Amino acid sequence: MTKHHILILGGTSEARALAGQLGEHADYAITLSLAGRTANPVAQPVPVRVGGFGGVEGLARYLEAERISLLIDATHPFAAQISRNAAQAATQAGVPLIALRRPAWKQAAGDRWTLVDSVAKAVDTLGQKPRRVMVALGRQELAPFETAPQHSYLIRSVEPVEPPLGVPDARYILARGPFEEADEKKLLEANRIDAIVSKNSGGAAAYGKISAARALGLEVVMIARPALPDVPSAGSVEEAVMHVDHVLASLAKRGV
Repeated sequence: MTKHHILILGGTSEARALAGQLGEHADYAITLSLAGRTANPVAQPVPVRVGGFGGVEGLARYLEAERISLLIDATHPFAAQISRNAAQAATQAGVPLIALRRPAWKQAAGDRWTLVDSVAKAVDTLGQKPRRVMVALGRQELAPFETAPQHSYLIRSVEPVEPPLGVPDARYILARGPFEEADEKKLLEANRIDAIVSKNSGGAAAYGKISAARALGLEVVMIARPALPDVPSAGSVEEAVMHVDHVLASLAKRGV
């Protein structure tokens, strides 16, 4: 029996977990695609493809050439361009698409969130008065903070920020989650942080800083998620597995 070839667009912990579960299915062949932006990615449980596809046309050609049965978009919630490319390429190639999207965080009692829709607006929201700010964003998203050199920054990233941010006071921490609330609280207190800039990434791995900020009464400047394509989606790995099984069972019945 020919295996169904599944392509997972990954880079998240959920993508890795999903690949591991689907990889145990005897009738599925899994390829996990990573953008290649991280020099030392976490080990993956299935074969990995690294690098871009060349936009919509390139991804559509790959889907057709590799006879992909199902495309899964399990990229980061803020990887909007990749998600749009995936939706268009899947339609163009006639390949079913499922998105695995972790639920966004919801504001709880005691949270002091200021909601914005971009990094630039987050910087503006910090104001002119000098503040001590923890920045929990990707290293490629930090440039707007150079327009506000009056603040002291604590910047945490998976990869080194090179070149360093062009501001007089910035401290860098290299770390990969998950981050526990107790540890985050100690970090915030030790660095006398009074505001956090964060994307609403969702998930448990990065939520520690949000709950720690609530406990300490700190402001969180929360960047809202971008609009994503309206495609069939799952909010958890378990739900995604059920979607995959259903879609591929339907294809098998049709002899596809």
